[in-house]
Amino acid sequence: MAGVGAEQEQPVSLSDVHVIRHSFRPNDETALRGPEDLALDKVLRYTREQDISPRRFPADPPRFWVIFIADGKNRSRLWGTFENHGEVAGERTASCRYFGLTVSDFLSPLRDRLVIDWDNPRSWHRSGSSASTARMQVVEIADRDKVPFPGFDGVLLSYHLLQEMVEDRRYADWQAALSEVQGIYLITDSSNGKQYVGKADGSERILGRWQTYARDGHGGNVALRELAYESVGAGNQSVRTDHARHFVFSLLRVFGPSTPSFEVNAAESHYKAALMTRKFGLNRN
Repeated sequence: MAGVGAEQEQPVSLSDVHVIRHSFRPNDETALRGPEDLALDKVLRYTREQDISPRRFPADPPRFWVIFIADGKNRSRLWGTFENHGEVAGERTASCRYFGLTVSDFLSPLRDRLVIDWDNPRSWHRSGSSASTARMQVVEIADRDKVPFPGFDGVLLSYHLLQEMVEDRRYADWQAALSEVQGIYLITDSSNGKQYVGKADGSERILGRWQTYARDGHGGNVALRELAYESVGAGNQSVRTDHARHFVFSLLRVFGPSTPSFEVNAAESHYKAALMTRKFGLNRN
């Protein structure tokens, strides 16, 4: 940090830096519950809210907040950096302070690549100039290489990874393979074990069908949409939910682009019957 800071147009010293480690808390809806919550808006909202007590968080924290995400017991991966513009006094409550944070380019070349050993996970923030920060070792600076396609039988994606796969060029081999085939896919809800068998045929292909799930979490399927709304309370269908975080995507069978629709339809019906997803799962027909 000292080396990169010295190279900035306006030099950044270690005293200008506060280092923060966020860990996932799956059962806390106010926290970051998993990798799917690492979008900018969620991390910003979570980070800018701090305890009112200066014993729990500095009364006047420094300009740059360097954010790491727990990546194992002590491993912590750089998420990015916020620039602190000070407390927003009008938002203060009896228990919390809120800070005006904006995204900073400081350390951006190392984002998602720098992994350090956070020696004491219970101490989740510390000054960049502290002795405890100096003791933390760099574990690796990883390359952001492309992700190799594992073959159709090896496809197994959480919803968060599905969203990455359909957009990130590191998954170019995946995108190329899945854009060429029709097929039968399986969605498993990891929160309850229920399954949905679906198909992608005609010109849509697997990639095109899965892009719709990446956008809205249910792909227009009635049962998946209802399941999402049930997670926030029956009848509350005006609320957008994030129940799709529990979905895991895999492939049951693929077909070449010229395979007739009746053959794909027959395979879909077979898997619905074999997995009993009409009776016990999420298929309605």
